Amino acid sequence: MSATPVSPTPWQHLPVEIAAAMRPHLHATVQAVADAVTEATPAFAAIADSKVQRDLRTAVQVAFERFLDLIGTDEPALPPPVRDVFVALGAAEAREDRGPEALLAAFRTASRLMFRVASESLAEVGRVDTEVLIDLSDATSAYVDELAAASTDGFTLQLREQAGEGDRRRQRLAELLLRGSAPVSVAAAAAAGIGWHTLDAVVPVVLPPDQARDARFRYGAEGVVAERGRDAVLLLREGPRATRAQLAEALRGRGAVVGPMLGWAQVPEAVRLAELTAELIGPDPGPVFTDDHLSTLAVRGEPGALAVLSARRLAPLTHLSPSRRDGLLVTLQSWLRHWGSRTAVSAELFVHPQTVSYRLNRLRELLGDDLDDPTARFELQLVLAFRQPAP
Repeated sequence: MSATPVSPTPWQHLPVEIAAAMRPHLHATVQAVADAVTEATPAFAAIADSKVQRDLRTAVQVAFERFLDLIGTDEPALPPPVRDVFVALGAAEAREDRGPEALLAAFRTASRLMFRVASESLAEVGRVDTEVLIDLSDATSAYVDELAAASTDGFTLQLREQAGEGDRRRQRLAELLLRGSAPVSVAAAAAAGIGWHTLDAVVPVVLPPDQARDARFRYGAEGVVAERGRDAVLLLREGPRATRAQLAEALRGRGAVVGPMLGWAQVPEAVRLAELTAELIGPDPGPVFTDDHLSTLAVRGEPGALAVLSARRLAPLTHLSPSRRDGLLVTLQSWLRHWGSRTAVSAELFVHPQTVSYRLNRLRELLGDDLDDPTARFELQLVLAFRQPAP
């Protein structure tokens, strides 16, 4: 025996007397269903917001009234005004960052209760037979499926809208950082808009244009990407994923040039230094780190590279008074020039050898192993050669 196909409007087969029997109990039924949905769905039960509870009760009211109007007709389940209620319900769940599971569980609870109330009303009119019960089951299931579909559409549309808004906010922040001239309040607000509650240091990464999409996916909320036609720039906020070790691993073979980590207002300069490094090195699968080439850029007359080198190499002395710092740096420059000869330093600076020893001991406390590292020593010599003494 072949199964009877389910009608697209199964409520048309129901006796209209069911609606008449259900209407007097509508108010009590709506309240009972709203309460049952809240109790059966932990996500809703935990919400103390009275507006959410009112919206839920309104949705149940609209759903029941529409179902009663459908009984005995071949009308589609949801005309636009009714569908809009449930689209809005789904959208509200997305805005509150709740998944669709709670809402779908609520619909399942509502479907069971709707069938029970309708069955009891059917008994009141004396039409309880198998065919009518099957029609009633089909009608309530199909109707609640339509409600759930409308809510799911609302949930999905809201997520798409939020994603689009998020993309716009990230693009705006990228543009502000690349310009570098935004007021602090404007930049901070733009950063907060994508979840960056602090805006401190940023690492720029210049990438081939075909790497932009992967960079967005790979770094998500940790970075913003600006596409510039000839290339793409990933701007990563300071954090675990912006360390050299992490970037070396993640960007291997992607043709990336990693600029120096600088404050957000210096992003344009950091990007420019990365671009200069790319020109210096030429094609390279990378990643290439600008930090490894700052001294070369400085020797070639690039003041930005010299400024970054100076800030980094002399950072351990920034807390000292200007006069104390100048005395140490003059001694350091002489010591480097004379290959560590304290006697030569004493003679050049006209200070007692014990004073030279004291200053060098203090410098070793501050600079540590840098005094023994050839690269660090060269960079210190370069920095000191162009240093302007404090006034």
